[in-house]
Amino acid sequence: MILKGFKEKSNRKYLNKLLLNRDVNVTDTKIKSLGVIIHLQEVDDFELFRGLAKNLNIHSNQIKVIAFSSDKKNSNISWDICFCEKDFGWKGELKNLELQAFVDTKFDALISYYTKDEIELKLMTAKSKALFKIGIFQTDMRLNDLIIKTHINEFDVFKKELFKYLTILNKIKNEQ
Repeated sequence: MILKGFKEKSNRKYLNKLLLNRDVNVTDTKIKSLGVIIHLQEVDDFELFRGLAKNLNIHSNQIKVIAFSSDKKNSNISWDICFCEKDFGWKGELKNLELQAFVDTKFDALISYYTKDEIELKLMTAKSKALFKIGIFQTDMRLNDLIIKTHINEFDVFKKELFKYLTILNKIKNEQ
């Protein structure tokens, strides 16, 4: 129990270090690949994001969705990747190779669609090498480049606002 507290403090310290040293370099490149991080207890429909990708003219093979589960029983659901707190070590170390591959992928955009204040979700967002990070309103504004303030259950509003802002930022590629 005490070690768990030390581990969480270690991970929070590592997260703050990541966010302080974050290089924000937003370009006008079009979004061709998309990564999505969700909390399984908040959203359990991955198809919402496949529809969003289609709306943004992103091919279905260019989207990767991962879900965090605070309930260890849900961690073997057979969607893309489901992870839990046991997949993290001290100082934000990832023990899961699939998670490491996800954060190492240079997605054109990353959507962090969660509101729960879970250190593991924040670490995944902060460690991601995505070029443009998008999220809904969270307690730490340093995580994302674009924040759309909606409730977690208002996905249609999020989708509409995201399309509007990405169009303004010239990030949506034309259909071919």
